[in-house]
Parts: sequence; C-alpha cells; structure tokens
Amino acid sequence: MSPHTGWPRTVQSSLLKKHRSSLCTRQHTSSSLPRSFSTTAGRHVQQSADFSSTSRSYDRLGRGAKEKLLDREFFLSLLSSASTKREAKSYLARLKAQHRKSPDENKPESVKAATTPTLPSGVNLGSFYGASRSVYESPVFRQGPSPTPPPPREPLERLHLALVRLSTPQSLDDGIIDGVAKTLSQLNRLGLTCCVVVDPGTEEVASTLRQVAIEQADRLAIAIQKQPDSKSLRLDSVFTFDPSGSDLPQVFSRKALLNPLRHGHTVILTPIAYTKDVPRAAIVPANDAVLALTKELAGLASTPDPDEDPMVTAERIGRLQREVSLDRVILLDSLGGIPAFNRRQTSHVFINMEQEYDDIENELLQAREIVPAAESSLLKAAPSSIADNNPISKFVNAEVVPVPSGPPEELKMATPPGSAIEGHLENLRVAQKALAMLPSASSGVITSPFEVASSAQTSPPSEFSAVGTRRQRNPLIHNLLTDKPLLSSSLPMSRRGPMNIGQGTIYPVTSHTTFVKRGMPVTMLPNPWVEPWTAQSRPRLKLDDPSIDLPRLVHLIEDSFDRKLDVQDYLNRVNDRLAGLIIAGEYEGGAILTWELPPGVEDDGSEASNARMVPYLDKFAVLKRSQGAGGVADIVFNAMVRSCFPNGVCWRSRKNNPVNKWYFERSLGTWKLSDTNWTMFWTTPGLVEDSQKFRDYEAVCRSIQPSWADDTGVVD
Repeated sequence: MSPHTGWPRTVQSSLLKKHRSSLCTRQHTSSSLPRSFSTTAGRHVQQSADFSSTSRSYDRLGRGAKEKLLDREFFLSLLSSASTKREAKSYLARLKAQHRKSPDENKPESVKAATTPTLPSGVNLGSFYGASRSVYESPVFRQGPSPTPPPPREPLERLHLALVRLSTPQSLDDGIIDGVAKTLSQLNRLGLTCCVVVDPGTEEVASTLRQVAIEQADRLAIAIQKQPDSKSLRLDSVFTFDPSGSDLPQVFSRKALLNPLRHGHTVILTPIAYTKDVPRAAIVPANDAVLALTKELAGLASTPDPDEDPMVTAERIGRLQREVSLDRVILLDSLGGIPAFNRRQTSHVFINMEQEYDDIENELLQAREIVPAAESSLLKAAPSSIADNNPISKFVNAEVVPVPSGPPEELKMATPPGSAIEGHLENLRVAQKALAMLPSASSGVITSPFEVASSAQTSPPSEFSAVGTRRQRNPLIHNLLTDKPLLSSSLPMSRRGPMNIGQGTIYPVTSHTTFVKRGMPVTMLPNPWVEPWTAQSRPRLKLDDPSIDLPRLVHLIEDSFDRKLDVQDYLNRVNDRLAGLIIAGEYEGGAILTWELPPGVEDDGSEASNARMVPYLDKFAVLKRSQGAGGVADIVFNAMVRSCFPNGVCWRSRKNNPVNKWYFERSLGTWKLSDTNWTMFWTTPGLVEDSQKFRDYEAVCRSIQPSWADDTGVVD
C-alpha cells in the first residue's frame, strides 16, 4: 500500500484503547474514594473541556496533546452523527477491512509470474526430452548490461469519492464556509475523498462569474487547509467543451483529476471550460460540470471505437469503473431539501427516484406556475391576509416572499419570481441525472450549507460544568455512516421528536435535508389511483394471477420470516379476501393486504357487511439482504398508508418480535391482546373512540390462523 493511500492517522490511533483503560481506572478510583472528595477523573474532564481545536488554549498544547485532542473531537463528532454507537463501530470496521490486505493480495500478478522461471515455448515433450533448468539459466553472450525489466505496477486501491456542488459560496459568511470545510475534512478522514465544484450562480456577466468562481474556490481551499491533517488543491483547466455543440463539457485529463484525490487532497474545481482548438475560457453551468464529472468518474465518458473488439471495450470500461467508486452526490444549496407541498413536513426526507421523480417534478412545475400569481397578490394584500391553507402559498410565504411587518405599500419582493422553485427543480433534475449514471448503491444528499455548518460547530464549554449539550447530527456524516436519511421517511410527524418553541408550544422537529436514491419501482395491484381499495369494490385479483410471480412472492415471505409457508392453505385463506398487493423492486419487499370480517359476521355483500370490513395487513416482508438498508421497508410502508389505505389499516405482531419498535413508531396505537402472544397495531384515526370498530379490529387480529408449514412450537 502506498503512503498516499494508507490508513488515516485518526483511525490508526490508539485513542479507543487508551479511553477504555483510562475509563476502567477512573471507575475503580472513583468507587474507592468518599463522595465528599472530587476525583481526578472529574478534574480531568473539566480541564479537557477547556481545550478545543478552536480555543485560545489550543496553541499551548504540545504536538502529542494536540493529536489526542483532535482525535477526541473527531470521534465525538463521529459518534454524535450516528444513530447508535454500533453504526459508527460497524462503519469503522468496514472501512478498516477495505484498507487491510494480505501480502498475496498486495503482490501483483506480474510479480508472481516473474518469480517463477519461464521455459521456452514449444511442443511439450515432457521432462524426459526437455533440457535441464541449468541449461536455460546458463550465461548468454550479450554486450553491455542486461536490460532491467520495468518495475511491476501495483494495482491501485479503489478510490471512494463524493462529488459536491457548493452553490453561491459568495453569499455565505466565513463561519459557514469554515463549518463546511470542517465537514469535508471529516469526510476525507472517514475514507470518502471529496471533489467540490464551486457554483458562482448566474446573476452576473460571464467574466465576473469566472473571477467570483476562482476567488471562492481559493477561499474554500484556504478554509480546508486550516483544518487538521487536511490538504486541498484548486485545479484549473479541467474541463473542455465544443462551442458549436450542445453536449456536456468533458474532463480534459482523468489522471490529472484523480492523482491529487488519491493523495488525500480535497480537490476544488471551478465551472470554467476551455475550447479544444483555440484555447478560450468560458463559464459553463455548474450542473453541467457535475454531470460531466459524474460521467467521467463512472467510466462512461470514453467513446468506444467501432473497430475495437467488444470484449476489449467492456474490459477497458470495467477497469475504469473499478478504479473509482462515486458513492455520494452532494448538493449544498441555501434552498435546502426538496419541498413537500402535499405533506406536513417542510422537505422530502427520502426520494425514491424510480417511483417519485415524475410526481415531484410535476408538483414543482405546478408550483412554479402558481408562484408568480401568488407573489403579485402578496404585493396588494395586507400582512394579515397572507396566511393561507394552500401549501404552495405557505411555501411562497416562507421561502420566496417572507412576511414583512410594515404596511402594505412597503411590501417588496425578496427574490426574483419563482427563483426558489426553479432552484429546487434544478437540484432534483441534476440529482436524478447523476444517479442514473451510477450504481444503485450510490446515493445523493440535498441540504443547505447552514445545516452542515451548524452541526459541525463545537459548542463552547461551560465554565460551571463539563456536561455539554448533545450536538446536532451532521447530515453528511450521518448519511455516510448509515446510508440513511436523518429521519425515516415513513415516520409520522408526531413521532419525529418534540421541540419547545415559546410558551410551551411543541412542534415536531423538521429536517431540511433530502436523501435521494435511484431506488426501485413500486407496483401496486390494483392501481389505487385508478381503482381505490375499498370494501365495496374488492378486486377479483388472486395471488395465483398471471400478473403475480407467485414463486418469487413465496420466496420473499419465507426469506423474511425464516419459515416455510403452507402455500395452498395460504391461498385458500386469502384469495377471496384479497384487497391488494404491493411489490417493491424485483420482489425485494412487499405487503399483502386483505379485507377481513369479524367472526360471526356474514359476508353477504350488503352495506352492513361491507361497513364491518377491517383493512388488514396480512404479510409485510423484506428480503434479509435488504433489511435495514436501502429504505425498502419505508417504501412499502409509505405506499400502504399513503396510497392504498390512507384511512387506516391494522395488523398484528408477536409480542417478542424485534420489529415491534419499528411498528410502534409508525402506528397511531397499539393493544396487547390478552391471553394471546399478539400485539395489535393500527394507523386508523379515532379508532379508540369508535368502540364497535375497535372490537372488530381486535376480533380479526385474534381469529386469523397462521399458514406456516413448519411447527416451531411458538404459542400464538
């Protein structure tokens, strides 16, 4: 392993071992001393709280103490950004495994081949007629020194990258830039090297934009250089373009781009391209520069030669793709995440591009048409009339035209008409185009530099206590550790944590960060937008319908529950009661929903019978390899509660099921069924107040018999 691609000093440090040993010593010491005396451990914590990498006392520390302090701050930031300590430890273990290689793996194939003597080629006559090895190794007549073979090339370690676009940094103060630089430095130390494209905007003339881009790139580079163990480099002449064409710019030299990244530099680029024939600089859209870099780093920029062997072309492209793994596309924009007009949260938490891109784009396009009319009406309206129930108008009030406090004649436009909507549209489109060129494991993050910087800042220590407030999770570091958004997209607003804002009013915590994945398509049978799922219009769909791949569905259920299903018994039970089916991707997750009647109620098709029908989630399954990652469970659950059964659904789960915590957070209520091993969950509003409906729900959850082929001895 070359010194440039080695394991970072931070992760190599023995901080964790020293912390464990010192912790054990302090616990033993504190337990043996009377309570009236302060222990040395307490004094040590108080002293360490007085030092930080940004405090005045930092310069008085020695080199070793500075390294320990930097390691401490780094691991504190790491642990605070992860949901659990197990997530942080598992990420460090995965990262360390990537850098650990056996001696045989480090040895290239060419070296292994060179160590074994080669014999002359020809017809293999066996060892009897062959010459001895000493003959082949005998001296030969050669004038001059023997030519030395070229040194073997070591295989390059795969480079993990994050492509970052920082929009209009000239509008950000130095504190925000320093916070962003600190986060980029921490990502680099965690093994994710960053390549940043500075976006100067489009408000000025081309010559001014070029100058602004260069100045802001240097400003960010200096801020990164100030961070411990961090290196940055601004690269020029990276892009070329054809002024007569409308294609994306191209990366001039892949090697010149990757070399500093491999050496641990945070590379900063400006969206300035040069013509190929006559060198002439021109500003190009930053989004085009991001897409050009994505295409190059994904190994898709090379144009295949028509005369080249297809196998050779495939091998060459595969070699380029094995060099680099573009894991993240990060868009830092002051606008923040993509707004959600039809939902109660301010921004989309998670976007499954395969399923939601068209709907969200149409939603933003409609908002763009409404915003100019809303803005013009705001100029004529009094401040008291601005409050509106229209979610798009609320967005206009919050992001486009802030509510002023002066008289109506003093109302002024805060931003150009529709500029915020247009910015969100561009962010959504560039994220979709970039992820379409990358593997499904890659993801995108759309957030604001304010949120990144505020979570990267270290709170000043108190002079009275060493106990500090838990810092805000950094959305970029949290996403790197977990590959998940800060909040689960299927979590109801009421379960996203309370926050006191004046006079005891509690509002749910909102996130302005959007996590984006190429994702997977979602199939709902029947389509609820064409045929709503109601008890009066039950479909004639059955699980053995040709449109359903029954063997894959059975495999999904058995793999998720780790039990064998009695297929025929299950079909006999649910086929006549089927409400619908939800399938995520290629049967990576799914849900089977039915209409159930309480025992004793006859299914005669009457209105009274239909009114007693209970919407029931019979099976909720996710493949083991997709559990806990990729958002498959969230995708299926959201489709169920938002599209299929928006008025509520119920299900049951064994009391000792480890998934019950996940169910509890997403349900409106739970009820442990006495004398059984079941817990009932529901999302139906006002169920407790309706005693008849509650009894029907409970009776259904008690009466359904499982259809498993194996008898595990579990009492239901």
